[in-house]
This record gives sequence, structure tokens and C-alpha cells, in this order.
Amino acid sequence: MRTFKWTLGLVLLTTATALSACAPMRVNASLERGMDFARYTSYTWAAEDRFGTGDPRLDNNEFFESRLQATADRLLAARGLEKTTPATAALVVHYHANATQKIDVNALDRPYGYCDDCHSSIYDAGTITLDFVDARTNKLVWRGWAEGSLEGIDNQETIEWRVDQAVTKILARLPAM
Repeated sequence: MRTFKWTLGLVLLTTATALSACAPMRVNASLERGMDFARYTSYTWAAEDRFGTGDPRLDNNEFFESRLQATADRLLAARGLEKTTPATAALVVHYHANATQKIDVNALDRPYGYCDDCHSSIYDAGTITLDFVDARTNKLVWRGWAEGSLEGIDNQETIEWRVDQAVTKILARLPAM
């Protein structure tokens, strides 16, 4: 019975570790201190901020860009922000996408720096950043970003699903309006 409990514990630990390593999307946000975000009622998208990433999945990808903006437009409208012209907008929304290679190291540590079954893998990670800039002062008032694995996003449906997921999670951290 003791062996069964030990084996079950090991299986549960291994399963939890494997699930946590399935490239979860990490999301975070920053707000200007003392900022009353409720005073903003309208926004516009910034003129194109194209910074090449070197990754064809992100660079000049109209599906990516249109999906990101459409998802953000829908979510911002649901929060009460109206999309307007640059001349009347209170906020200017910028976005940026980035792709980098990351190293994931899986190891079971042992005393004295040794490890059993150590292995590492290299994967592509992508970051989507949304910046909200006060149109009057040109000052950044809120930034949200999501980072996750780019593995398996080689087709349009997967790109759209991942962009929807990232933008939804980013804008969920937007302050109350």
C-alpha cells in the first residue's frame, strides 16, 4: 500500500509538472500610478507601428493584425470605450508583436548540483504588447502584454485563436472604466 501511495504521488507530481510545462500564456499589465482610467471614453489605433520581428508568422501578416484589432475593438466596446477618429480620441492604442527563442530546462535536482534525466528544449516564444497612450499628453498610461509559445501556430485558424486568447487575457487586466 505504501508503494502505491508513493507511486500515485509521483504520477500526480509528474502530471502537474507536465501540464504546467504546456506553454501557458503569461499575462501582465502596468498602470501609471494615480491614473483615473475611467476618464477615458474613446480611443483610436495608432498609425502603423511596424517593427520587424524576423518571423513570417508575425511580420506583415494581415490575418494577425486584423484579428488583433478586431478582438480588441470588440472587447473595448464592451467596456464602454468608443472607437473614434484620431482628432477626437482620448487614447491612442499601439500594439507590438515580438518573437524570440527561449530555452526550457527540465531537470530533477539532486544534492551537490547533480541532476538525473536533465534535458532542455528550445522553443519560439511570442509576446503581444498593447500600449494605451493619452492622446493629449502623449504619455503612456497603461501597458498590457502576453507571452506564450509560438509552437503550432502555422495556420490561420490557430493564429486567430491564439491572438483572440492573448488579447482577451491582456484586456481583462484593463482597469475599470
